[in-house]
Amino acid sequence: MKTGNYEFVPGPRGQRLKIHTRGSTIMTLPTINRGTAFTWPERHALGLTGLLPPGVATLDWQARRTYENYLEQASDVAKYAYLAGLRDRNEVLFYRLLSDHLEEMLPIVYTPTIGTVIERFSHTFSRMRGVFTSVDFPEEIEESLLNYGLEPDQCDLIVVTDSEGILGIGDQGVGGVQICVGKLSVYTAAAGIDPRRVMPVVVDVGTDNMKLLNDEFYLGSRHSRRRGAVYDEFIEQFVATATRVFPNAMIHFEDFGAGNAHRILEKYRGRSCTFNDDIQGTAAVVTAAALAGVKTTGARMREQRVVVFGAGTAGVGIADLMRDRMIREGLGEAESYRQFWCLGSRGLIHTGLGDKVRDFQAPYARPAEELATWQLDDPGNVSLADVVRNVRPTMLIGTSARAGAFTEAIVRDMAAHVDRPIIMPLSNPTSRAEAVPKDIIEWTKGQALVATGSPFAPVEYAGRRFEIAQANNALVFPGIGLGVVVSKASRVSDRMIAAAAEAVAEIVDVAPYGRALLPSISQLRRVSGTVAIKVAQTAYEEGLSQVRLEDPVQQIYEAMWQPVYPEIILPPGDWKDMALEKRKAALAARQSAAADGAGDDS
Repeated sequence: MKTGNYEFVPGPRGQRLKIHTRGSTIMTLPTINRGTAFTWPERHALGLTGLLPPGVATLDWQARRTYENYLEQASDVAKYAYLAGLRDRNEVLFYRLLSDHLEEMLPIVYTPTIGTVIERFSHTFSRMRGVFTSVDFPEEIEESLLNYGLEPDQCDLIVVTDSEGILGIGDQGVGGVQICVGKLSVYTAAAGIDPRRVMPVVVDVGTDNMKLLNDEFYLGSRHSRRRGAVYDEFIEQFVATATRVFPNAMIHFEDFGAGNAHRILEKYRGRSCTFNDDIQGTAAVVTAAALAGVKTTGARMREQRVVVFGAGTAGVGIADLMRDRMIREGLGEAESYRQFWCLGSRGLIHTGLGDKVRDFQAPYARPAEELATWQLDDPGNVSLADVVRNVRPTMLIGTSARAGAFTEAIVRDMAAHVDRPIIMPLSNPTSRAEAVPKDIIEWTKGQALVATGSPFAPVEYAGRRFEIAQANNALVFPGIGLGVVVSKASRVSDRMIAAAAEAVAEIVDVAPYGRALLPSISQLRRVSGTVAIKVAQTAYEEGLSQVRLEDPVQQIYEAMWQPVYPEIILPPGDWKDMALEKRKAALAARQSAAADGAGDDS
């Protein structure tokens, strides 16, 4: 990679850095700045003499010092601001600190803290890296992308949002760019995606958030959210332009609204290398937990009766991937749909609802005549309790954001007919979880296999400690991205997503009583590498890889960017000896002057 100020070149021990600029400019460039870690020879050669304190630090020392400063911050938002400032000063040190404390800092640089940061975006705006495109100026898309400074072969990953479905807080307008920045931080810390080869982008199509539109400091377009043909044409132009300008980049769609997310993914996944974490990433990590749970019970996925409570973008994505697994285990396509009961805002989705069923939900609509024999509390609305009572599901998945929806009665009813029920209240944040693990464990007498969307502390029950698996997308999306980058996959296929789920499930294998269904976030680097290998191999087997994978393990390992200071190629001259001699001469001159002064006094 080369810019006007510096370039990275291959070396015998990894990349080496050649710096073309001199003086204080170097310390304004976070990609190459290393602050007090510049050695004396480097300071003399690069014109930094006198611009730093005399002490020379190591990266380890800097990481310990910055961690102390991090701990002194008064709130999670203050911690985020500290880390963001560090990233803007010294990128390597930021990622070293984040990598060393990833489990602790993930909730700070990403969800849930990032939600508050996004809401305050226009009020706290400062220097940030990102690309802002506007539906009002579609002709500027290419110029905007190129102005970020990457050459066509220098971009591996673009994370883009239209900000309509940000976390659990909805439409956040132009501030949604911060979700892309947070996502990319996780890609790098967890999987070693090179931070110099990624791009966060917001497509500003307006906002329906009246609070933002009436905020004098709001920095986005001040009009309602554009929809219909205007919206579609803008997204078409963005995807076409990004694919043409950066032909090797995977486009990651993030937090698009439910009405657009599935439609956009289906439209472009066959034309460009695209990925939607809310659909595919969520599906992969939940399927991984399900596979581990099913394996623990000694059953197979094709035998499961699955209830999905909250059949939106995430819920249907989960059903799609699980259904794909059932088909690969031998079920026919039509038969596989019959293993799912999906509930939306109007209760169970069935054919009697007519045009109230969204296109992406329609394949899961149950035949209305099936309900004729059911016992229903209210025949006009088939509730979750009705479904559990009549179906006797083996697996219950919550993506509804309806706190407490998995009631004691519903959970006890389910456990009465299934020895080891798999129950996953996945909604974020914690306050919106369909149930909390402590209650689920007690209501099922410790028999339930539980995974949640938010982190929960272990549960003590009947003298046993139950670890709670967190179905965090960070377990899969970084590895998927790395696998795509290394294989240079032209597309992200369903089989590649399934491979990611299977890779995570294989790490856990069978979960004995009390053990979590998923790996800990503390294992994220290992998990990401494992996922990347499986994804890259699958891309190669499917003919989607544009490079030959002769040794995928080694190729994945070598591709993982490490937060270390690269060797600096100094300009001609033996700067080590020159710096030493210069300092020796200065010291000798001072000693001589002192001796002369002493003689005069005598």
